[in-house]
Formats: sequence, structure tokens, C-alpha cells
Amino acid sequence: MESKGNLVTTKNLTKSTDTYIENDAAVLLKKLEQKERENKVLLSLSNAIASIRNKLNLFDVIDQKLKRLFEFDDFVICLINDDLETHSPFIYNRKEDFLKTAGIAPEASRKYTLDDGMCRAMIASEKPIVFNVEEVLTSDDAPAWLGFWHNKGIREMIGLKMVDRSGCIGFFYLYTKNTHSISNLYFDLLHGISLQISVAISNIIANDKIAQQLEEINIYKQKLEDENSYLQEQIQHQYNHSEIIGQSDSLKAIFHLIDHVATSDTTVLVLGETGTGKELIARAIHSASPRHHQLMVKINCATLPPSLAESELFGHEKGSFTGATDRRIGKFELAHNGTLFLDEIGELSLALQVKLLRALQEKEIERIGGSEVIKTNVRIVAATNRNLLKEVEKGNFRSDLYYRLNVFPISLPPLRERLDDIPHLASHFIGRISKKTGRLVTSIAKSALNKLMAYTWPGNIRELEHLIERSILLNQGEILKQVSLPKMERTASVNNGGEQRIKTIHENERDHILSVLVQCKGKISGLGGAAEMLNLPATTLNSKIKKFKIRREHILNK
Repeated sequence: MESKGNLVTTKNLTKSTDTYIENDAAVLLKKLEQKERENKVLLSLSNAIASIRNKLNLFDVIDQKLKRLFEFDDFVICLINDDLETHSPFIYNRKEDFLKTAGIAPEASRKYTLDDGMCRAMIASEKPIVFNVEEVLTSDDAPAWLGFWHNKGIREMIGLKMVDRSGCIGFFYLYTKNTHSISNLYFDLLHGISLQISVAISNIIANDKIAQQLEEINIYKQKLEDENSYLQEQIQHQYNHSEIIGQSDSLKAIFHLIDHVATSDTTVLVLGETGTGKELIARAIHSASPRHHQLMVKINCATLPPSLAESELFGHEKGSFTGATDRRIGKFELAHNGTLFLDEIGELSLALQVKLLRALQEKEIERIGGSEVIKTNVRIVAATNRNLLKEVEKGNFRSDLYYRLNVFPISLPPLRERLDDIPHLASHFIGRISKKTGRLVTSIAKSALNKLMAYTWPGNIRELEHLIERSILLNQGEILKQVSLPKMERTASVNNGGEQRIKTIHENERDHILSVLVQCKGKISGLGGAAEMLNLPATTLNSKIKKFKIRREHILNK
């Protein structure tokens, strides 16, 4: 009987051992299957992360792949800032209902302190940490932003630190509205995922830096190309910037002013009739200044199309308006550390005058379509043939801009007031134009020079240059004997002892019609119109207006 009892006991022990072995095998198999699933998830994430180049790609991978494995309602990735004292949201779902929830919503521009209980716990732990939101909120060192998620119904958070070779770089938060949503069995998997995400973020940051560097290189390349085109223009320019011909007293007075102002950064306003050489004066100021090794950028305000004027001056970003296919730097940026020559400044529109004034006062600009404030260091030389003070009185030019520009005015005398310089100028132009045209002309006859000295030169030096060129092309021999002067205008003495040009019948008729139109404030037909005052049919008056090329601005500027 004893042997039977022992046999039964032995059988039972064997069955129990077999059961234990089977249970251990099942547990081991379950662990192996879980490990295999984890490895598949990690491999899938690794493959997906390898192709990630931006935040949006990473957001999609987390939102789509991880949600298949874990049950979570939202997530946020935060990165530690350069100050090593704060962290900011890097990737998060910008939901519309965020605006409806009380509290501090995630925002990339916000900085949160690292000195709170949650951050300290994650930095110290190598494993994910589960935070009960309501319990954390009762502590003294709860983060300020946690109340927002509690108001959204979040009850539990899983926090993981992300690391690279330098150490902790940020945190990965998973938010759930349930408690005990993720088992401790998955913590190793989550840890592996956080490492994969850390790699992806390092790649994104590196790619962003490369893209930024490429953009900076392209901007610098564009600036070099623009500078090169300006330098080529300067090399091919008809004048050397320091080549101002003449020895008259009035010109010597100009040289004296240039010597005084060139070495400073003072704004200069060059005044003078058309053709008096305002650009040459600007070049002379730039060449004698400490900025001479940088560019002098010229922009003619009279030729700026209204739709492109602001872009020409301040630049634009890609896509800022129709046709803006690339980023473009404006003349202010191009002239940085150099000189900006604003020719015909009196032609600038009132709207652009406001923006120019701000650029001059604040020494900063913004490209069209851009949000970045760009600091500029530009010396301004402006020029005009208008009487800006009268333009201010008429309301065509801002008084504040006028006084901002009129710091150091230089008034250029017309050629008729510096006749002593005509022989020097004529000789200079003959030498240069002869070489350019291939004509062998070496000097000018005294009779021809006397004619030049007797002419009034309404077009000033520019007119003289063109007249010499035309005369050389028509000349025979080495001596310029004839000059093709325009027909001299007749003048008559007036009561004050001066002279007044005698107008033609054509000019008198035009001026009379214009005077009546000004009286009628531009009204042509009807009661009180110009046609009634002139006793002309409205159709006849309209024909004369077209014939005399009278435009609305002529009437408004009177």
C-alpha cells in the first residue's frame, strides 16, 4: 500500500512540474511575442524616422503609428532652450479647441521653466514616468501649464526624457483621459521610442540649420551678384567718380563743402538744375568718405514704377505678391555699410516718403511680406532739381522728410553761372568723345568756343556734352570749327531790369488755356467751365488740351 501511495504522490508531482513548465513556457512565449511586437514597432518607427526631414513628418509618424499601439489622446514634444533653464513646445497638435480651453496652451514662442517637479523627475529617471494629473496639481512645484490639460479632461501623463550625446535635450509627453492606460510592460518600448524620436529631432534641427545656412548663402550670393552688377556699371560709367572738371570759384566752393562733409555720415541733399552733375557730386562725397571701399548704390526715384517702388527700396519675400517668385533684397540692404544715392527724391510718392522717413530715422527696414526687422547702416545722399520747400508748401513733399534730408545742402550752380569752366569741359569732352567715336579731333576753334560761351545752356553740362559729341560727328579735320547750337531764344527787358524770354503765340495760347483751367479747377464744359470762359465749344477746347499736352497734374500743381 505504501508503494501505491508513493506512486500517486510521484504522479501528482510530475503533473505539477509539467504544469509549471507549461506555464513558464507560456509566459516565456508571451514575453517573446511581446518582444517581437516591440521590435517590429521599433523597426517600423526606425524606418519611418529615417526618412523624416521636418516637424510635420514626425508629427504624422507619432500620430499614426504610435496610436495603433498605445491609447493616448494627445502628445507634445518639448525641447530645452539654449539658456538651459527653460523648455518650449517643439511639436504639438495646433487644435482649434485650444482657444476655448482655459489655461496655458502649448505655443512654440512660450518658455517654461525646468525648475518644476515633473521636469526634475524626468531628467533624473532613465525610464518613463506616469504622472497622475490631479495629484501633481496639488504639489507646490506643479508646472504652470498643467492646468490647461486638466481642463481638457486629461487625467494621466506619461513623460519621457529625450537624450543625445550632449545629454537631455527635451521631453516627450503622452496625454490620456484614462488612468492606468499604459502597462509597465511597455515602458522599455517607450524608452526605445523616445531614443528614436531624439534621433529624428536631431535630424530635423540639423536640416533646419542647413536650410537656414543655404538661405543665407543664397542671400549672400544674390548680394554679391547685385554688387558685381553695380561695380560693372560703375566701371563702365562715363565719368570717374572723382573727375569733376572746372576751376571756377563757384566750383571751388563746392569742393570746399565736399571736403567738410565727406568724412562724416551726415545726410547730404544735392540741389541743382537737371544736367548740372548732381550724381558726380554724390560720387565725390562717397569716394572721399570712410565708406569708399563699399558700394554707392544709386536709385532714380523718378523711374520707379509705383507698384514696385517699395520692393526696389526695401526688397520682398518670395510669394509676397504676384510675380514675387524669389526673395529679393532692396537697395537699402545692398547699400549696407555704403552709400545710397536717392536721385530725383522729389518724385517719390507721399506713401513711400513715410516709409523712407522711418528707414532713415530708425535705421531699420522690413521686406515686403516679411516679419524680420533688418538693421541697416547706410549713408544717404539725395538729389533733386525741384524746389523741395515749395513742394512742401504745395503738400507734395513731407516736411519731416524734407528736414531729415536737408541736413547739409549743396546747391550746384548752373553752367551759365560758371562760364569759366566751359573751355575745360569742352576740352575734356573732345578728348573723351574723340576716343570713343574714333574721330581724330584734338582741339576747338576760338570762334566755336566763343559761341559756347555765349549760349545760356538750359540743359547745363549734359547738354554741352551731347552738343560736343554731335559736333564731332559732323566735323571734318582735327580742329572742331563748328558747333551745332540750338536756336537762341529771344528775350526782352522787363521793368526790374532783368530779362524775360519772349514766348511764341503757341506758348502764349497754351499758358492762357492752362490759366483758365486752373481758375475753373479743371472743369471744361458746362456752366462755369473753361470752355464757357474762353467762348469756345467744349470739343474745340478738348482738342487744344490734347494738342498742347496739358495734363491734370499741370492743373493741380499750379
